[in-house]
Amino acid sequence: MNFEIYPFEKLNKLLQGVTPNSEYELSSLTIGEPQFETPQFIQDELKANSTLLKKYPASAGLPELKESMIGFFSKRFNVLLNQEQIIPTFGTREVLFNFPQFSLFDKKNPVMAFTNPFYQIYEGSAIASRAEVIHINLDDSNEFKANLSDEELKKCDLVVLNYPNNPTSAVMSIDELAVWVKKALEFNFILINDECYSEIFFDEATKPPSLLEASIKAGNGEFKNILVMNSISKRSSAPGLRSGFIAGDTTILKEYLKYRTYVGCASPVPLQKAAVAAWNDEKHVEGFRQIYRQNFQIAKEILGINPPVATFYIWLKVDDELEFTKKLYEEKSIKVLPGSFLGREGMGKGYVRIALVENAIKTKDVLKRLKDFIDD
Repeated sequence: MNFEIYPFEKLNKLLQGVTPNSEYELSSLTIGEPQFETPQFIQDELKANSTLLKKYPASAGLPELKESMIGFFSKRFNVLLNQEQIIPTFGTREVLFNFPQFSLFDKKNPVMAFTNPFYQIYEGSAIASRAEVIHINLDDSNEFKANLSDEELKKCDLVVLNYPNNPTSAVMSIDELAVWVKKALEFNFILINDECYSEIFFDEATKPPSLLEASIKAGNGEFKNILVMNSISKRSSAPGLRSGFIAGDTTILKEYLKYRTYVGCASPVPLQKAAVAAWNDEKHVEGFRQIYRQNFQIAKEILGINPPVATFYIWLKVDDELEFTKKLYEEKSIKVLPGSFLGREGMGKGYVRIALVENAIKTKDVLKRLKDFIDD
């Protein structure tokens, strides 16, 4: 297998030999990892259940963990799932990597499509599945919203969307997602939406929909061919819990669960217990949203950008993203991620991704430095 190196490794190579300005504290705005403490009640639940490390975890997950995830989905999206329609996973990265291998295994010449620019695990899973790739190119011309022609869709066995989108922060409406559901049924491909940024939104009136909501609206209440994935990592500032799920089509998930018993990636029981507490609680999530909301208000005041509907990313347009990144690091000790490291076929070129995952004080300081650099 010939995997591309990860964007952060490319960034390290780009910045080799570049000395950051020692007048400033080094600030990294590259990685989508919340820099906030995991809420204490989640930590306490983990500690209280540490004796359960003596138990092997079941691949299917604890029933109470499933129920907490079902409860989250019901409260957030008004979609009631049953136990057969959801599988707890070890975060979303592992399922994004191994589900394509499972679903494409019996295809003679598998074809997988995914949004571009992208989270690199999509490309890695396509390589591991020996799949032909169709890129769903996102740029200014389509407002970073996914679209493929019918001729392309006829070829697809698996399509992975990512809305709210990393890195562009774009959001698709329930009607736009419903069109994709209808296409998945018409051309009989599996459609996934990676929804791990769905809970980082700033206005109840414009909160992002789920693909399962769109499936119901499209008349596909059984979720045939439709799956979503989500994670606690961004929502609860708890990436170390590795708690995620895949939900939707019962027929697909029944066979996928069999496959997972061989993969050996079940979450340890104490982590599952802590995840139950996190999925059941909404108050702490709103607290984090308020922090991100404040960060984007700061960004609006300093940079003049319009805050996105969701995610904690700024997708900033620049002339030359590679030179911009090197000079910014050299002059202001700020690391950002060139958009071209996240895309193929020219997608992401002319942009940098900025992750606003620090507190308001640090965010204000670093964005002032960024503004000074842009003005200079």
